[in-house]
Amino acid sequence: MSGLIGRKIGMTSIFDENGKNIPCTVIEAGPCVVTQVRTKGVDGYEALQLGFDDKKTATKAAQGHAKKAGTAVKRKVVEFQGFEEDYKLGDTISVEHFNEGEFVDISGTSKGKGFQGVVKRHGFAGVGQATHGQHNRLRAPGSIGAASYPARVFKGMRMAGQMGNEKVKVQNLKVLKVVADKNLLVVKGCIPGAKNAYVTIQK
Repeated sequence: MSGLIGRKIGMTSIFDENGKNIPCTVIEAGPCVVTQVRTKGVDGYEALQLGFDDKKTATKAAQGHAKKAGTAVKRKVVEFQGFEEDYKLGDTISVEHFNEGEFVDISGTSKGKGFQGVVKRHGFAGVGQATHGQHNRLRAPGSIGAASYPARVFKGMRMAGQMGNEKVKVQNLKVLKVVADKNLLVVKGCIPGAKNAYVTIQK
């Protein structure tokens, strides 16, 4: 799938032609530079490696890799497959690659919530009332196993633990507006990640 790398700017809302207020997310999408071209003959598959956002300091290896494409070292590098156009090393792909009204998939890393209990992490209701001898049980998970059989806790049991900070993909988000001169892409709804987080946009 062809796509682009971007940065989440934040959320806002716009009005459609019927006067309805639509929540949307603003993304700084590109411009991205082609830093490597994968071919079947050399790599066994076809893809384009895109780089986004210049980086001031880098290793010698990263500097040499970017020098081949005639560009600066990039902070975010992602491979995309399925480009219909033929791009060469060093070419630039901008937000004009997308059109208003089409649907895109956006991937990013969700906000990390740290170690959370079952009520916040899985939506448990807690054990129940605070009366009838209950003590500090309002947000407890309750029973997690059976008796002497199976005498263990099954894998996948919903319990407290690390929440967030994982890769999330939101599919079929409508592109509401493309602002080419400012490299902005406005999509309907919300996307994963905090402000200024990197995201990949695929179509």
